[in-house]
Amino acid sequence: MSTNITAPESLVSVIIPTYNRPEYLRKAIASAVRQTYRNIEIIVSDDCSPDNPQAIIDEFQDSRIRLRRNPQNLGIALNVTSAFKEAQGKYVASLNDDDLWNEDYLAKLVPYLDANPDLVVAFCDHYVIDSEDKIDYLKTEETTRYWQRSRLKEGVYQPFYELSVVDQSVFIALATVIRRDAIDWDSIPLEVGLFWDLYLAYLACRSGKGAYYYPERLTRYRIHPQSETQISGKKNVQAKIRTGKAGIFCYEQFIADERLQKFRPYFRAKLAQSHTTLGIGLMRSGQIAAARPHFWKAIQYQLNLRSVAALTLSFTPGSIVKLLKV
Repeated sequence: MSTNITAPESLVSVIIPTYNRPEYLRKAIASAVRQTYRNIEIIVSDDCSPDNPQAIIDEFQDSRIRLRRNPQNLGIALNVTSAFKEAQGKYVASLNDDDLWNEDYLAKLVPYLDANPDLVVAFCDHYVIDSEDKIDYLKTEETTRYWQRSRLKEGVYQPFYELSVVDQSVFIALATVIRRDAIDWDSIPLEVGLFWDLYLAYLACRSGKGAYYYPERLTRYRIHPQSETQISGKKNVQAKIRTGKAGIFCYEQFIADERLQKFRPYFRAKLAQSHTTLGIGLMRSGQIAAARPHFWKAIQYQLNLRSVAALTLSFTPGSIVKLLKV
């Protein structure tokens, strides 16, 4: 007679990077605590918020949660990667402080990694929600199509370069569980900035292992006025500069990788976009001379109306530039 022995759950380290969003942070932590998959540690990585979030953590009275707090603001890339390096789990998963997980998120993804050591990530689709947690179903469908998940079937993708760095279907910051020991966490440079999750997806596919796609929406991405995505898309000068610099660094790395050679036309287009974005940010901050080389580089990578228009505007009087929209 045989006896069935249930294997213990693998430890998953949940990383929650945060800065100055206490109410959203409370909701994010709650969604991690409520996971039906119980063997987790939760590392709240605070980037020197004005108010220490320890009091929020104490509200949960859950020994699985701990705080790491930077003595000074380090920026998102260093804040999140520092937390990853402290993780003890077999797997790691990131949860932005303004996003949410469904209760069964880890329970549905982790088993695929446990069952197949040749997988480096398991990922899913996600909902889009507003500042009040309400699902925007129209935006959700648009997002699924935009990130090319509408054409994906459930199963293993190996290799998955196109999924990770072109289609960007693998959403590391919210909807992906990663095999921790498959990543060299010291190889994530600070220059990746806001694009840390894209670069981490690149490292994951470079491991040679595969990705498992689970087509259900198990997480919730919040769009609100204070999110970096919304800020970068508006006229925030520093956000544009940060976005442009991070994009240039990442796409220069990708275009130099021989394994990604067939995607070089795409990377050239993204480099043109990133140089233009950086140039516009510099121009709006009054650094006209510093902006022009980026417009020239953008045109060299890909001739497009946005870059040409921005370059032309850089030669107009400063008082006029401030009034024009690019």
